[in-house]
Amino acid sequence: MEVTVLASGSKGNSTLIKTKNKLILVDAGMNMKYLETKLREIEVLLKDIDYIIITHTHSDHISSLPVLIKTIHPTVIVTKKMLKDLSILNEYDQVLFLENDLEIDNLKIESIPTSHDAIDSRGYIISEDNTSVVIITDTGYLNKKYFDKLYNKDLYIFESNHDIEMLLHGRYPKWLKQRVLSDVGHLSNQSASYYLSKLIGPNTKKIILAHLSEENNTPDMALDSIKEYFSQENIEFTNIVIANQFEITERTKI
Repeated sequence: MEVTVLASGSKGNSTLIKTKNKLILVDAGMNMKYLETKLREIEVLLKDIDYIIITHTHSDHISSLPVLIKTIHPTVIVTKKMLKDLSILNEYDQVLFLENDLEIDNLKIESIPTSHDAIDSRGYIISEDNTSVVIITDTGYLNKKYFDKLYNKDLYIFESNHDIEMLLHGRYPKWLKQRVLSDVGHLSNQSASYYLSKLIGPNTKKIILAHLSEENNTPDMALDSIKEYFSQENIEFTNIVIANQFEITERTKI
């Protein structure tokens, strides 16, 4: 399995997962030209995408979905509740509904409910053979009852949206600060560090910190936060990188 984050942030999100036989996009929040260009950089053609999995229905995760279903005709994987915000799929004949787990060929897609102000938002564990990638972004918190299910995976793409102090003293209006900090908002650097300290294990090869706020975070702050927390917890893990809004993140083979 090969994983490449194509874009990550409030302006758009998309991740490519290349398995033995399939090409999967998780979210389609950048315009079609951007996706074509970035995929070409890693020698993938947009028309060859087999599946698009949607985490939730905010525009930075689905903006190019209408044009993609008309041009490349992928199979779209969503939950039934998401259709309330995805009327474009009502007449589309290549939709798979995922409520808990879904198996396709040698792939297993497991769904984790996340806590965000969007209908039925989800995180995913995508597995092939004995390798797994976890994708958790856009959530105000992570329920501990899912820790066992998420434990010890090969790769984590995990939200580290904001530094709390930077957000509190920043330019956002009060209502927006409250939204970001709420249980249906976004994970702070501090929260991400805590959750990842509980989830990574001996099999974990890499962490990609994702969905960083351009206004209330910096890559250095996110990295320093998790490194400091891991050090305090005596966790020796250093293969941590930051996903970028407008550049692909290095391809990860797991």
